[in-house]
Amino acid sequence: MGMTSGVSFAKIDGEALPTFAIQPAPHPTPEKERVARLVDPGFGRIFTDHMAIVRYSHANGWHNARVESRANFPLDPATAVLHYAQEIFEGLKAYKRDDGGVNLFRPDANARRFRNSADRMAMAPVPESVFIEAVEQLVRIDRAWIPGGEGSLYLRPFMIASEIFLGVKPSAEYIFAVIASPVGSYFKGGPAPVSIWMSENYTRAAVGGTGAVKCGGNYAASLRAQAEAIDHGCDQVVFLDAIERRYIEELGGMNVFFAFDDGSLATPPLGTILPGITRDSIITLAREAGTVVREEPYTIEQWRADAASGRLKEAFACGTAAVISPIGKVRSASGDFTINGGNAGPVAMGLRKQLVDIQYGRAADSHGWIRQVP
Repeated sequence: MGMTSGVSFAKIDGEALPTFAIQPAPHPTPEKERVARLVDPGFGRIFTDHMAIVRYSHANGWHNARVESRANFPLDPATAVLHYAQEIFEGLKAYKRDDGGVNLFRPDANARRFRNSADRMAMAPVPESVFIEAVEQLVRIDRAWIPGGEGSLYLRPFMIASEIFLGVKPSAEYIFAVIASPVGSYFKGGPAPVSIWMSENYTRAAVGGTGAVKCGGNYAASLRAQAEAIDHGCDQVVFLDAIERRYIEELGGMNVFFAFDDGSLATPPLGTILPGITRDSIITLAREAGTVVREEPYTIEQWRADAASGRLKEAFACGTAAVISPIGKVRSASGDFTINGGNAGPVAMGLRKQLVDIQYGRAADSHGWIRQVP
């Protein structure tokens, strides 16, 4: 019997895990139509023919694992997720290698973070082997949807509370599913520096909250601040800490790094921010190259002063979708400032190339990060 946040979940650890039944779509997208859609897929608007799905109940544990036609979920109006927001998700990609094979990048790290998110949200933890198998099975059946070039197949594992009831308690039933969306290169013509708005009216997370969890509520809470950023002509929003309103935390959906004139890097410490897998990969690559990387608090006053003095050479955001995005300008009600003349810098671009080359199989993987899908 597994225990999560004081909530008992039957048949989790040591149980006989479900075997996926593969049910190919009877009417898949015609090849000509699929090829046309892959010419310019954009991001998150086009979806593949299938989905993976597994159900959980106290009585049966994880069961009824299937890969089947992508379809709507029938939901009762009293389904728990609609009222109490027990929901978590992940994001990772499948990359097509030059030899035609397919790579996944650190899916085990996504599986662990998904399990940690479930623990914090008092949800049934998905065994890591089931998470990875669901992802791989979906990639196998929909591998024709993976774009070539710098495109990839974005994978969205998620879990929702599916018990039908009204009452504030953890759900006893869950649906875990994975869907897939072909995506093009995040930046057409190469990464361009982004402008960000410093939110002074809204915060993202506080100590003891869900800031380190990949749950929909965190993103919903960031949307008003993101809209404020757009209103001020910026691409993204950066949040400050909830107590002193001074310390940089993260962007609306990305971690952030600072590169200094002594060759060192700094990034906000974990705790109230998402433990990004791209963030962790950057720290590993940089330290292996001899770069000093500090995980430490950094204030907006320091950021402004270091940008003005030239001590700060670059700032960049990172995440699964864009990998690395240089930050060129910061705007706020207290005034604007630029970093590196508003240009992309060699540190961000060098790290981005290292990561992307590993992901696509163009560079050796000395860390065991790549999982090839047979």
